[in-house]
Amino acid sequence: MRLKIILPRILKINRIDDLKISVVFNNGESRIIDFNKVLKSAEINESSPEYILYDQKEFSQVEIQDYTLSWPNVEQYITSIKGEKIQVPYEIGPDVLYKYSDPDVFEMTNQIGKLLKMARKESGLTQEALAKKSGTTRTYISRIENDHSDLEIATLRKIIEIGLEKRLEITIK
Repeated sequence: MRLKIILPRILKINRIDDLKISVVFNNGESRIIDFNKVLKSAEINESSPEYILYDQKEFSQVEIQDYTLSWPNVEQYITSIKGEKIQVPYEIGPDVLYKYSDPDVFEMTNQIGKLLKMARKESGLTQEALAKKSGTTRTYISRIENDHSDLEIATLRKIIEIGLEKRLEITIK
C-alpha cells in the first residue's frame, strides 16, 4: 500500500503583526508563525542576509510564492548549472513553517464563547441545563465558552435557538 503524503502549503496571509504572520494552510487551518522562533532556530545572525527580516519594514514585504512565504527583498543567490549567480527570494519550506506555527485563535471565536456564557447566565441556565435543552453535553458547552472547541454554525444555531430560545444573527463587516 502506498502512503499518502500530504505536504502543508500556505494559501493565504491573514495578517502580519510584528514578526508574526497568520496564514491559512491547505488543510484549512489558520496558524500563526512566530518568526522570532524561526529565525532563531535557523541561527540567523547580523552577518546573515536574512537578518534584515528583523526589521518590520523589510519583514512585511513577504508574499506567497509556490505555496510558501517568500521575501524577494532578501539578497540570496544560487549558482546555475552554467555557473552564473542568480538572485532568488528567501524562502522557508512550508513544512518548517507549519512546525513553528500555532493555531490562530480568531477573536470571533473568543467573542462567541463570551457571548454564549453571558446569554446563558442572563437566561438563568447552568451549563448542564443548556446542554440538556440543546442536545449537547455540559463539557461541550464549557469548551465553547472557554474557547477550547471549534464550533459549527448548525450546532451554534441549535444551542442559541433551542437551548437559549433566542435568535441567532450573524453579520459580516
